[in-house]
Amino acid sequence: MKTLTKAEEQLMQALWKIEKGFIRDILDALPAPKPHQNTVATILKILAEKNFVGIHVVGRNHEYYPLVKKTEYSKKTMKQMMKGYFGGSFSNVVSFMVKENNISIEELETLLEQIKKQQNPKK
Repeated sequence: MKTLTKAEEQLMQALWKIEKGFIRDILDALPAPKPHQNTVATILKILAEKNFVGIHVVGRNHEYYPLVKKTEYSKKTMKQMMKGYFGGSFSNVVSFMVKENNISIEELETLLEQIKKQQNPKK
């Protein structure tokens, strides 16, 4: 799976949110300041070439829909970030978050409970 630029990822976030839509629908789902319609069309063409977006032709219009699930892309992106910045270690990520005060003890405890449940699904 290829990596997305910030602009491509922003369009994918909008498309994941609306699930499918025409350029005007995607523009409506984007935060301000909104890019020009031609810019969105160009980025959607690139996303289609990268196999992130599918196109359904409706008359003279194109309806776009994601070919890659948000969870799939998120998983890949997180793995790349962990590998590139934290030596592939989840504990290094959590340690960094603690040092930066981006995660509370309550959140850590919740995370630990989630990990325990996944490792022991029968309990």
